[in-house]
Amino acid sequence: MAGEAFRVKFWGVRGSIPVSGAEFMKVGGNTACIEMRCGSHTLIFDAGSGIRGLGEALHREGIAKLDLFFTHCHYDHIIGFPFFPPLYDRQTKLTIWSGHLAGRMTTQEMIETFVSPPWFPGKIGICRAKFQWEDFVSGDVLMPQDGVVIRTASLNHPGGCIGYRVEWNGKVAAYVSDTEHVSEELDEAVLGLMKNADLAIYDCTYTEAEMPHRVGFGHSTWERGVRLCEAAGAKRLAIFHHDPARTDAELAKHERAAQEAFEGAFVARDGLTLNL
Repeated sequence: MAGEAFRVKFWGVRGSIPVSGAEFMKVGGNTACIEMRCGSHTLIFDAGSGIRGLGEALHREGIAKLDLFFTHCHYDHIIGFPFFPPLYDRQTKLTIWSGHLAGRMTTQEMIETFVSPPWFPGKIGICRAKFQWEDFVSGDVLMPQDGVVIRTASLNHPGGCIGYRVEWNGKVAAYVSDTEHVSEELDEAVLGLMKNADLAIYDCTYTEAEMPHRVGFGHSTWERGVRLCEAAGAKRLAIFHHDPARTDAELAKHERAAQEAFEGAFVARDGLTLNL
């Protein structure tokens, strides 16, 4: 990625578990993974099953300096990590960031826990990448690369979760997944992350009609995403973290309804690339 452009690419857009089948082919079945290119800097958010394809693409480009940010460590956001090809390349310099377990577990401890038997055949020592571990606390402002500013906030999700606001060259992308709204009042932390964002990526696992049966699951709706974007002045809403049972046809219906309410709404799809 040349120049000062800000590019966002979706490599995984599902929640809970990867899916496959004819009814999921348009939107895709990989779990959460997003790539952001801020000029020459490559940032990765979450390591769901989509990160495997991302790693193959980075290898073809010869990109070896990477920053990976975790929102949290539920299976759908980490399942692809051991299958990320750059981990096994000596040329890779990978900085891994997390803050959702602050005071309970470090980033290194988190990774070493889920990349180990009996959950995975080998330990992290089988990797050849050069690791740097970065711990932070919710609310910290991160500066991973020159000119890149990332603001953080806590989200309402079981076990803790971090939302990110990435600022680069006058453009802003907010990544807000996973989070549950609990009242008619809009979440001030989420509003802060989304304020005047060029793109807001938001947890839209359910619909408002489904929410009474999903209280406590830690997820939200496209309807609430629209309200938040309107209140925050965000330009575009990426409907994200799709329920694993949600078919292409159902998501197309949700997209049409969301666009009637908010012109900038769209369904995130595996492989979709946006220039901010």
